[in-house]
Amino acid sequence: MSHFKVSVNENEPITVTSEELMGLDIHPITENEQHVLYQNKGYHAQIKTTDFNHKEFEVKINNNLYNVKIFNELDVLIKDMGFEVGASKFVNDIKAPMPGLILDIQVTEGNEVQEGSPLLILEAMKMENVLTSPRAGIIKSIKINKGDAVDKNQLLIEFE
Repeated sequence: MSHFKVSVNENEPITVTSEELMGLDIHPITENEQHVLYQNKGYHAQIKTTDFNHKEFEVKINNNLYNVKIFNELDVLIKDMGFEVGASKFVNDIKAPMPGLILDIQVTEGNEVQEGSPLLILEAMKMENVLTSPRAGIIKSIKINKGDAVDKNQLLIEFE
């Protein structure tokens, strides 16, 4: 059984197990909204924004807005070892965080980008996700085309 650390609104992280996640009963309402049943209680959930590079999400639940950060076991270990500062500066490629469809590519080979610059739009689970640059750098190569279907962890973009 795996576990995750979840921090909501900058509060102390709590541990959530994969078994607890399996206890959620999720029913899509629209492409961005879900009805979630948990322990016989209903919740209206909407993912407002996603930042896959920093594992941060803005989620609206029953009209209350929450900023959520998710850390897996490796993230916690890296933080405990003191290596989290500047870790994203060494990322040399962008891989698909989930399977989906490339809707748009917003850079070309040779472009100089800054941290946070939009790179491409990936549609997954009927949601458009903007993948942004984890660091400043120059685009070395783009391994996909607009309209391509991609698998999780497929190489999308490489940096010089």
